[in-house]
Amino acid sequence: MPGKRSFEEQLAALDSLRQQPPEACIEPLRKALEHRNNFVVAKAADLVRDLQLQQLTPELLTAFDRFFEHAVKSDPQCWSKNALSRALAAFEHQDAAVFLRGMRHIQLEPVWGGTSDTAGTLRATCALALVQCRSLIEPELLAHLVELFADKDKSVRVEAARAIEQMGSPSAALLLRLRAVLGADEPEVLGACYSGILRVEGASAIPWISRFLASSDDPAAEAALAIAGTHSAKGFNILRDRFAEEADPWFRSVLLSAIALTRQDAALEFLLDLVRTESLQAEPAIEAILRSMPSDEVAKRLEKLVAGNPRLARAFASHRK
Repeated sequence: MPGKRSFEEQLAALDSLRQQPPEACIEPLRKALEHRNNFVVAKAADLVRDLQLQQLTPELLTAFDRFFEHAVKSDPQCWSKNALSRALAAFEHQDAAVFLRGMRHIQLEPVWGGTSDTAGTLRATCALALVQCRSLIEPELLAHLVELFADKDKSVRVEAARAIEQMGSPSAALLLRLRAVLGADEPEVLGACYSGILRVEGASAIPWISRFLASSDDPAAEAALAIAGTHSAKGFNILRDRFAEEADPWFRSVLLSAIALTRQDAALEFLLDLVRTESLQAEPAIEAILRSMPSDEVAKRLEKLVAGNPRLARAFASHRK
């Protein structure tokens, strides 16, 4: 087993570099980035990023380029390309062509019954990194990113929405609005669009996002959480009014959770009042409060409210764990 020991020793040697001064790590990491093993290169790239050794950017680029050749055999699971792209992104590398190459890469690897694309993480990382490339004007960047809304990998579509959000422009917000209106996607993707619109446009977009609450389904839950994320009185009022109209028990509990997450004093009092009056929604209100990571003071207030009601006390004890 000498080969295996040698490999393990190489990994141990890389790990030991974390205890060394950064300047002492440059040559060992330069050599590790030239290694043929993709796992060794991935580990080295992570260290280069963690130690902020930007002088090794040329070596990162050379390795990145190398692992696109015979990619399935040279870099299974895209381990090296993922780590290398993360390091280049962290260093705010400005060559858009590098990230475009990664963003367009599909790597079909054999699995039982067919093949599976292992490059989703790479495409997502490169999409986010592309936003920082100052050589691309906004129309060019949007044209590249919008292509990813058709990606087969859900996580890539989510990161495409987040990358567009990071542009922070009216054009980016309009593109996210269009994607949200079209629907027909996983809730997480639509949720990224809702959140992105609110981060770009602010609380003024809450009434527009509130239209997606009407369906009382998973995308509606994402819309509720996106509205809650504005931590605004307007968001609380919208969610409270929608709660008053809703009959479905599951979506009512979703709305209560979102209300708790607005972090508004009025929202907390609304939830506590449901408990105080022993409403039919008292138990989900207790759960919503406790899941929102309340302060000790709020938890004690809630505990005092439920003390005289065995049903509500059990709910409190169950969710307080």
